[in-house]
Amino acid sequence: MFSVLADINWLAVVIAAVASIVLAGLWFAVVIAKPYAVALGREGAPAPAQTAVTAAGPLVCLTVTVLTSAVLVEALDITGLGDAVVFGLLVGVGYLGAMTFQIAINPNFPRPLYYGVLNAPFFVVTSVLSSVVLVAMR
Repeated sequence: MFSVLADINWLAVVIAAVASIVLAGLWFAVVIAKPYAVALGREGAPAPAQTAVTAAGPLVCLTVTVLTSAVLVEALDITGLGDAVVFGLLVGVGYLGAMTFQIAINPNFPRPLYYGVLNAPFFVVTSVLSSVVLVAMR
């Protein structure tokens, strides 16, 4: 069932990953930059210095997420765009959105629900976007 790596359209993986990374830059640097600082209890504080991990880590994680979706799209033989949207929503809400809240619900996040409300939509949207790209390019 999962011997599908040879069937994956790797160009689709790259396109979906790049689209997700661009969306991440817009989402976190423009759309929710100020509310994000509030959710983390850092409003008015200077942004932490960027490191190799904070710069490359999200890119690697997004790429791994897209690749995982590509494997599942092939293994589940998802071919229709409607099914791609449903798959993207299922993964986005059921795994990525839920994990966003689960990660935030700990003493290190002063406003965990606010953090989840700000972040989960990004993961749901990128999951749907990636799924549609992966299926459209099969």
